Amino acid sequence: VQLQASGGGLVQAGGSLRLSCEGSGIIFSTYTMRWYRQAPGKQREFVALINTSGGSTNYADTVKGRFTISRDNAKNTVDLQMNSLKPDDTAIYYCNALKYASNYWGQGTLVTVSS
Repeated sequence: VQLQASGGGLVQAGGSLRLSCEGSGIIFSTYTMRWYRQAPGKQREFVALINTSGGSTNYADTVKGRFTISRDNAKNTVDLQMNSLKPDDTAIYYCNALKYASNYWGQGTLVTVSS
């Protein structure tokens, strides 16, 4: 199983980035997909999730209204559109695939937001 995240980088506060995660080795459309992040010196925290069909999403309060999660099951990808970025959004962002007891993590992509 591989979850390959991409799209991270350095952006100024107020800017935007779009992260993408491509899954392989799983039946992607049967997995709930989630994004987590881990800032330096902090625990990993939930950011957003999307259900198998893409019809239901959920967000952490800290990103609600600024981030949008979406998926394309034909391409085995899940994206995270991040707008109005803040320095507090600086973290390594990880995608996660969850189905029952199967729980897979990608390698992460670094997002740095400068003030």
